[in-house]
Amino acid sequence: MGIVFVAGAAANKCHSGGEAWVRLSWIRGFQRLGWRVVFVEQIDSATCVDDRGSPTTWQASVNKRYFDSLVESFGLVGAAAVVVDDGWLIDGATLEDLLQWADDAVLLVNISGHLDWQPLFSRLRNRVYIDIDPGFTQFWHAQGTGGSRLEGHDVYYTIGLNIGDRDCCIPTCGIDWRTILPPVVLDDWPLGPPASRGCFTTVANWRGPFGPIQHDGRTFGLKVHEFRKFLEVPARSGLPFEIALAIHDGDHVDRQRLGDAGWQLVDPLLVAGDPWSFREYVRTSMAEFSVAQGIYVDTGSGWFSDRTVRYLAAGRPALVQETGFNRHLPVGKGLISFRTIEEALAGAADIVARYEDHRTAARLLAADYFDSDRGIGRLLDDLGIRRAPSRRG
Repeated sequence: MGIVFVAGAAANKCHSGGEAWVRLSWIRGFQRLGWRVVFVEQIDSATCVDDRGSPTTWQASVNKRYFDSLVESFGLVGAAAVVVDDGWLIDGATLEDLLQWADDAVLLVNISGHLDWQPLFSRLRNRVYIDIDPGFTQFWHAQGTGGSRLEGHDVYYTIGLNIGDRDCCIPTCGIDWRTILPPVVLDDWPLGPPASRGCFTTVANWRGPFGPIQHDGRTFGLKVHEFRKFLEVPARSGLPFEIALAIHDGDHVDRQRLGDAGWQLVDPLLVAGDPWSFREYVRTSMAEFSVAQGIYVDTGSGWFSDRTVRYLAAGRPALVQETGFNRHLPVGKGLISFRTIEEALAGAADIVARYEDHRTAARLLAADYFDSDRGIGRLLDDLGIRRAPSRRG
């Protein structure tokens, strides 16, 4: 059985079930195709916290407990490790095993360039960078901030489907960016009965971990800036809208405006804080409604949300802000895009009026465009790597 390394942040994002699925979908996708997956994460112990959110050691942290739960639940026991503080501690697989597996591995899938620990990174072949933050990644690199960690990879993929096109203003930084869609293992998102709640939902961080980007005299904004443009959607549509929203206490004015406009807010830690609750939240929703980061919209990046892929896979229609992805994905049935509030209102009304048609179309779209067997299979073919014997499940 061939070995593939997947590197990404899970323990670092231990209160986000959606972020876990981004990494798990790559892991599960390779496992389905018969590969042995080794999952590696790096963490700074200064970011580790206990149950009260106070600083603590890696060993005593909720970060470790979260990571261990993922390892046990997703078939990674004995094949996963966390590199703490640049290698002073390795938890999970031993250093000797990691280095031996690295010598034998055929591929590193490095999500956001997360793995850069040289004793391991330098041993791996076919180092593939997966960009899931198009715009941020390239602008950071162009400005020399070092935040993108692009160096040392052999091939670069992005979910920014329009990067390199003439009308997309994101710089390529001299890199030949190949495009890829976020994968999903359909078996992880079984198509269930109609939603138990007739509500448009999404899971969001009001400001996110990154600040606005300035480049060539322009400022590219965040999700908060886009959401403010669509505050009136619940009131004008007369339909229920809910956000599992991480919003800082300092944003109390925005919180009040959301409530006044008819948005129901729930705590994402309670309803989507781990992969299982996140999946349940999506599967019990009627449909998704969400905007995108301003940078994804204003650059015409073609970005498409991993979260939205989960909604589609679960047979939940998605009404999402256009970023230029409509050049690559069919819209109008199952997936509806909008640029203006009028288009958003029309899309919401259409989903309600033709719900069963949209629900069926959403799952079919996920199968046709995001199925991990196809997407990861194409990546392997693109890299000239012979596929492992298939082992479904």
